[in-house]
Amino acid sequence: MGGCFSKPKPVEVKVELSLLEKEKEVDGLSPNGKASPFAECRPNGALGHGSDDDSTPLPLYHKPRDYVEASVCHVKDLENGQMREVDLGSGRALLIKEHGEFSAMGHKCPHYGAPLVKGVLSKGHVRCPWHGACFNIATGDIEDFPGLDSLPTFQVRVEKDKVIIRANKQALQSQKRSKPMARCSAVINSSSGFSHVLIIGSGPAGLVCAETLRQEGFTDRIVMCTMDRHPPYDRPKLSKSLDSTAEQLRLRSMEFLQDHDIELLTEKEVVAIDVKTRSVTFEDGLRMEYRKLFIATGSKPKPMNYKGKDVTNVFNIRTPEDANSIARLANNKNAVIVGTSFVGMEVAAALTDKAHSVSVIGIESVPFKKALGEKVGKAIMKLFEVNRVKFYMLNEVSEMIGHHGQLKEVVLKSGKVLRADVCVIGAGSIPATSFLKQSGIHLDSKGFITVNKMMQTNVDGVFAGGDVVMFPFPPRNNKKVNIPHWQMAHVHGRVAALSMMGRATDIKTVPYFWSAMFGKTIRYAGYGDGFDDVIIQGDLDELRFVAFYTRSEEVVAVASMNYDPIVSRVAEVLGSGKTIKKRDVEMLARLGKTGDISWLIDKGSQ
Repeated sequence: MGGCFSKPKPVEVKVELSLLEKEKEVDGLSPNGKASPFAECRPNGALGHGSDDDSTPLPLYHKPRDYVEASVCHVKDLENGQMREVDLGSGRALLIKEHGEFSAMGHKCPHYGAPLVKGVLSKGHVRCPWHGACFNIATGDIEDFPGLDSLPTFQVRVEKDKVIIRANKQALQSQKRSKPMARCSAVINSSSGFSHVLIIGSGPAGLVCAETLRQEGFTDRIVMCTMDRHPPYDRPKLSKSLDSTAEQLRLRSMEFLQDHDIELLTEKEVVAIDVKTRSVTFEDGLRMEYRKLFIATGSKPKPMNYKGKDVTNVFNIRTPEDANSIARLANNKNAVIVGTSFVGMEVAAALTDKAHSVSVIGIESVPFKKALGEKVGKAIMKLFEVNRVKFYMLNEVSEMIGHHGQLKEVVLKSGKVLRADVCVIGAGSIPATSFLKQSGIHLDSKGFITVNKMMQTNVDGVFAGGDVVMFPFPPRNNKKVNIPHWQMAHVHGRVAALSMMGRATDIKTVPYFWSAMFGKTIRYAGYGDGFDDVIIQGDLDELRFVAFYTRSEEVVAVASMNYDPIVSRVAEVLGSGKTIKKRDVEMLARLGKTGDISWLIDKGSQ
């Protein structure tokens, strides 16, 4: 892993804006846009991989008004394995030094804007400190998810021991770019009942599948259908930011999809699939044939058993409209959350500054016990209690009592009666696959679609991904698992698209998820299902901790709060194929070196 964990030395970076001169000498510009203080003078040749601004670089003596150039530091200001955010006057860039060469690219993760300088640099890529996305430092291309966009890259050269960056002003401002995509070359009638690729679902799996096909040169028809009324949006934000609109949450606009010939059919529910005729039937009677099918329908709320009348103020948070209604109805009223899933707990946290009271009902002794362990669960539970959330644990709903179509009370099996002006069900989910029961596509006993490593089902030409699948997971000896993470769905979409094009690739990601409550974020990487021990470093009471989850003698997952970028560092180690031993983490805890795993990098074994 080299020096990617070394602490950067304090450096005073002086910015010198300079005009390009026709006869200016250029030293050390490498073919990929990196610069080495030891390199010969070479032309930039990073065509087709860098950002749009540098894909067809003009001669260096020409200075168009939309470009800026700046001397940002001395070559000795950065050591190998270091990164620095630098100011070019019109915006900031991330300057990187690895293996004696400099490179520069956007400094913010395109996903949520995390400062990449606080991330992890290793083996030619930077991993985001917040959510684990990876970007190639030579091309800016996104190599691991979450997120849809890549980063712009900028030309770097060394002159008289000064590092100089030349960048497009617009790219400096946007800090992101889309990969080039092919267009549909076929003459398509929009009312035609045939699509070369039909995608069911517009979440991250479906959207990444469609975009990957276009990025890889697919020029036939792509149709994506969804039960939603909106273009693709960021569903994980719904429970964290209840007032957000669909437009604020959107991942891609209709214009973007149209520009790249990705047809979107909204408010379309699939009711049947005939794999013999390769056709899909929708609830409204529309029938569409396909050559390749990708199923990414996600999950739906787990049904609950209770007595009660139909009421309008009980919600499963699925859409922006659901979230907005919850926020409105809870204003200075009594809110009840049924279930301690991450979604349920996020909603409870979001309502504390709106509602008169917030009550949470859970069947376990503490929230998140199965996912994060009892100690971490208790610490988070205290955070909620400090913020006036009342818990009713080891309880279930017996009855919901309404009046004139409005919920008024929730009755627990313990006999406790809770006043409720709005109720949110956050008791878990099941795969949305009931429409597949007679299709011949194999489902397991819980309704998950089983796929191979190429995301292909038992039926030729039919692929699936996201929350609905059980897939072979390499770190667990290809045991089939279900990992319902937003990030993992992105990965499935890309793997499926490449498989459709005959370019099979392995899943090489490390599962990564996050949850935000009261301005604090839990980050988690790895696959901790079945963990048998938790090693805590830091202070749980202060909510500044790292939790290592172990199975037998290996660390299989890590969670943290207020210790960035520790989770991304562990993800980098696990993603490299190395293991972290339980005994090493225990020794680290005894030494009181919370969050310092840099010395473990060399100890990791293949």
